[in-house]
Amino acid sequence: MLNIALFGPPGAGKGTQAKKMVEKYNLAHLSTGDMIRKEIAAGSEFGKMAAGIINKGELLSDEFVVALIENSIAHIDGVNGFLFDGFPRTVAQAEILDEMLVKTGHPLNALISIEVPHDELMRRMLERAKIEGRADDNETVIENRFREYQAKTLPVADHYKALKKCYSVDGHGTVEDVFKSLTEIIEKIK
Repeated sequence: MLNIALFGPPGAGKGTQAKKMVEKYNLAHLSTGDMIRKEIAAGSEFGKMAAGIINKGELLSDEFVVALIENSIAHIDGVNGFLFDGFPRTVAQAEILDEMLVKTGHPLNALISIEVPHDELMRRMLERAKIEGRADDNETVIENRFREYQAKTLPVADHYKALKKCYSVDGHGTVEDVFKSLTEIIEKIK
């Protein structure tokens, strides 16, 4: 099984690359962002609570996010592995994920970070806000998301560096260039 966490700051292109990786490698795409937006759109209690937190650019608690992932993993089969997109976002989530996957006998193969300069990330996210109209893509919220990423999410890379499972690609190119870099890493670790 091939289990990969796609990592990077907001606007790095994780969702775009994830779609291509899922197709090429027959992976189940577990996007916490998509799962949460689905709950918000459904108007569930969880969705309402999540919307209030996300619209401020803050992260949801580890317990809520882990419950979403565990529930999803339990209901998926017929794939070659999992592609985690937007998870883990904290070291605590990384430790829980590691433990969960080791129990299945298929630990995480790699965390792959998509690296993009801050000014390019800002440009992408503001452009996305115009196109998609996402409430969590205004300048104040975006800056807060970057601060949250720096403080809480960036340490996840250090966790996987210590395990020799952290790789990075330059995300400041064409979609195809970035995908080529990702597949080169995946082919080495398969």
